[in-house]
Amino acid sequence: MAKMKVKIVESKFFWIAVFFLCLKTYILYKIGFNIKSENILQEFLLMINPVSSVVLLIGVSFFFAGITRNIMIVLTSLSATIILYLNLLYFRFFSDILTWPVLFQTSNAKDLTGSITELIKFSDLLLLLDIIVLIILLVKRAVPIQVRVKHEPIMMLSLSFILFIVNLGIAQIERPQLLTRSFDREMLVKNIGILNYHAYDGYIQSQSKAQRVFADSSDITEVLDYRNNNYKDADPELFGIAEGKNIIVLSLESLQSFVINETIDGEEITPFLNELINESYYFDNFYHQTAQGKTSDSEFLVANSLFARDSGSVFFTHAGNEYHALPEILKESGYYSSVLHANNKSFWNRDIMYNSLGYDQFFDINSYDVNEENSVGWGLKDVDFFEQSIELLKSQPKPYYSKFITLTNHFPFELEEEDKLINEFDSNSRTLNRYFPTVRYMDHALKQFFNRLKEEGIYEDSIFIIYGDHYGISNYHNKAMSLFLNKEEITDLDHVQLQRVPMFVHIPGHSNHEINHTVAGQIDIKPTIMHLLGLDTKDDVQFGTDLFSPERSSFAVLRDGSVITDDVVYTKGSCYRKVDGEELDQSNCEPFRERGAMELNLSDKLLYGDLLRFY
Repeated sequence: MAKMKVKIVESKFFWIAVFFLCLKTYILYKIGFNIKSENILQEFLLMINPVSSVVLLIGVSFFFAGITRNIMIVLTSLSATIILYLNLLYFRFFSDILTWPVLFQTSNAKDLTGSITELIKFSDLLLLLDIIVLIILLVKRAVPIQVRVKHEPIMMLSLSFILFIVNLGIAQIERPQLLTRSFDREMLVKNIGILNYHAYDGYIQSQSKAQRVFADSSDITEVLDYRNNNYKDADPELFGIAEGKNIIVLSLESLQSFVINETIDGEEITPFLNELINESYYFDNFYHQTAQGKTSDSEFLVANSLFARDSGSVFFTHAGNEYHALPEILKESGYYSSVLHANNKSFWNRDIMYNSLGYDQFFDINSYDVNEENSVGWGLKDVDFFEQSIELLKSQPKPYYSKFITLTNHFPFELEEEDKLINEFDSNSRTLNRYFPTVRYMDHALKQFFNRLKEEGIYEDSIFIIYGDHYGISNYHNKAMSLFLNKEEITDLDHVQLQRVPMFVHIPGHSNHEINHTVAGQIDIKPTIMHLLGLDTKDDVQFGTDLFSPERSSFAVLRDGSVITDDVVYTKGSCYRKVDGEELDQSNCEPFRERGAMELNLSDKLLYGDLLRFY
């Protein structure tokens, strides 16, 4: 009788821990990750999907007996809490779920300290409440050492497996072919749970590693066929217009299009860029196509006209691949290539990846004088960065292809008072509030840079490609964003439209300029630059299209599978009419969704199989 009583106490302790962790996960889904349910079945899945993984994880304790078992229950609960919290911190900035490749990008960790501390809240301590309760129960209900029942671990494993199969079965009813959508992490978490998702992500990553091993030369045929069928001729008026000129590419940190031609308290947020629109080809329906790699993803897209990974950063996971990148191509035409970025050379594994892309020079933080007076946030202020870069530009052989990556407009958007040229916004989001002054500062730095280029005689001999690299304000700040945009709420359609980033092609001395409304993305920059330089792209493996081609279709696919055309937007399983946001029948979007899925799939096939080594 005494043994049975002890066993009941142990089982109670186990199920109390399971209940607490499942409840905490569900609360985080709703409050921390802001996961919404569209129907009762989705809400039911959200409530039950933590159970199978929690039973399995805490069920590890059944390999032990007595007090050790109860200690393991507390430790496994704490481990799961740490996993949840890491995801919560990541979500607060990126509005995304952690993946295994991101966790292994350890060389970035030391540079992220300021951003992480900004994301931590005092209320986060509530996540430890159940752990404290378990410890109190452990102390009060300590049990004598018991002999472990032989089949207990197997029984617990079987229970967890049955619960998962039931969960997955219901999820497949709600979302058919769920496990084929590894890029849609929110959907997977909503249906199978965050801990189960991490296990599934591990499986997906191991599969991607195996693809290179089993790839052969025949695998690239499908990619080449698609490329050949979708090749578009260049605009004859602009083809070769920049031949022999320097190419200066400006990657503007976290700049989104919603700030262009907007004001704060009557002051323009981007006065220089607004003015530059009148002297450039400006693309107002241009989208970033990055995922978890953020700036490094945009670099990859621009250099290769290939999509980056849907998880992690291709700069880390596939730096050893064979590429036919823009710097390498331009080198064949006599161009010297460089990157100028006042950050550690190892951040995002750039020092390794840049060699693979064919750059001649990387001017990293060691090329700049960085001190407390001229740095803020992530490092060297943009004004000082551009000023110090002038001499580096002049040191290069001509013609050159040089890419600048700015820093100041980076989360958490810190700026000293003397550098604030406009007021902060007034909302419940400190992040959005501070975003506008750092954007304004970056715009000011750009104006000074252009003036210095003119003084040095560099401006007239160059053309400029200027684009935002990725979003700066995630949907975690939707409430504040709706206030700025004067909307009742930010819908899924609005969220897609907020992924637009500015894109300029500025050609000094060229009289023509226009606002181009074609739907496009960062994957289109490489073929555009090549055609401006008079280089044919017919034999190059790329998924983008020259922005000026009269044959191009107005189309962009985002890394999460969302698709945008002139008329419709497909996102999160729904089709919308672009002009008024009305939801349409799926058939209106299906051809475009299929094209987007095809391009993402073929690009992934090329990347994971390292297929360019066969070309």
